Amino acid sequence: MYITCLDLEGVLVPEIWIAFAEETGIPELKRTTRDEPDYDKLMKFRIGILKEHGLGLKEIQDTIAKIDPMPGAKEFLDELRSECQTIILSDTFTQFATPLMKKLGWPTIFCNSLEVSESGEVTGFKMRCEQSKLTTVKALQSIGYETIASGDSFNDLGMIQASKAGFLFRSTEAIKKEHPELPAFETYDELLGAIKKVIAE
Repeated sequence: MYITCLDLEGVLVPEIWIAFAEETGIPELKRTTRDEPDYDKLMKFRIGILKEHGLGLKEIQDTIAKIDPMPGAKEFLDELRSECQTIILSDTFTQFATPLMKKLGWPTIFCNSLEVSESGEVTGFKMRCEQSKLTTVKALQSIGYETIASGDSFNDLGMIQASKAGFLFRSTEAIKKEHPELPAFETYDELLGAIKKVIAE
């Protein structure tokens, strides 16, 4: 029995922090897990920038309300879910993800949560577990599932490499060059075709 594990940002929806960086005109917020492999370091950096500019959860959520899934993402997800169980594994936060899940037809997502003060200031974050994507894939395997995984960033490599089949999707040239052993796709049709092939074997 297969479960497909997909990354969210860069795969199904645009990068939230990049959209927010563009909205606010703060270029430092464009750094993502494609640039910084250490997620803890990246988030502490982001929280520092928010504090410096007096920005909180509401401002980020206002930007998220304007974000739509990538063209074809919902159709891809609908078809994939008709083929096999699918879980989105993301390092984003429930406070960011919920409106996007609504636009994607409420798929299952495992993600983290932000710590927010009464005034709406983002004060910290709580990770669901260490190396959450890899840990989740291993947990699914321990209860009898074969996993297929796909993502675009450094923090997806663990789950991709640990799965029976793993694919890069719309990744960076640097990551593709570092991991020539991983099939890399640019379109949903290619990715769907590759996953269906694994399921059919």
